[in-house]
Amino acid sequence: MYPSNIKKRIQNQDLLLSSQMFTREWHTAAAIFATGPDWVWIDQEHSPFGTESIGPICVMARQAGVAGVIRVPWNSPGDIKKAYDSGAVGVMVPQVDNANEAKTAIKYSKYPPIGERGISPWFAAPLGVPMEDVIENANNETILILQMESIEAYEALDETLELVDFEVLLVGPQDLSASLGVPGQKSHPKVERIMRDVAEKMAKNGKNKSLATTFKTYEESKRWIREGYRMMDLGSVLVMGTDRVKDIYAEFREEFPNKV
Repeated sequence: MYPSNIKKRIQNQDLLLSSQMFTREWHTAAAIFATGPDWVWIDQEHSPFGTESIGPICVMARQAGVAGVIRVPWNSPGDIKKAYDSGAVGVMVPQVDNANEAKTAIKYSKYPPIGERGISPWFAAPLGVPMEDVIENANNETILILQMESIEAYEALDETLELVDFEVLLVGPQDLSASLGVPGQKSHPKVERIMRDVAEKMAKNGKNKSLATTFKTYEESKRWIREGYRMMDLGSVLVMGTDRVKDIYAEFREEFPNKV
């Protein structure tokens, strides 16, 4: 429950699978956590949900042994601070295009002496953990995920990887495809060439870091895991479930056709 072991698992290069959190309803969140994800992607960049609904979800995730990861709207201290203080084990920062922006995210994400994040982890009380323990463990327990989503970020990758105090690089194939002039074509050769090259660079220079990405089909996900991507978001439980229900309906209608 606390502290989370995901940072140690990242350092061990364990395979860490995620589902996206499509709701803020506690009973649905509990059902998602019960499926056994290693981490859950809670989106605040594109989601219409407000920050006030996140806290209970993050506390429930910790209680279930799941690492709640909040993708914040932007690389700003207010958003990052609120995410960690709500109980997120990880914060994902979108569109980090160079090493200076990565340094900014680190500054906002880590307590002194590494960074300048303010101290007020309100999730400690509902989780039943002394605040002193959270303050003492925060820099060793939480993770920071930087999203590489542009050709600019790719060209600055070597310099970014020299930074010590972030734990995960996530390649966003959707926005990367747009940056390369092929929007929405996540399997375009231009995108795949960069994704393979990033995996090679991470294998050589990504000390104690994990490489992450997100795909919607199982075969694509398996392929990129084989290429070296160790944190994989498999999409939404809602989509996975409804796709399976469609298949079940089709199976029943084939076996029991309508009779005139």
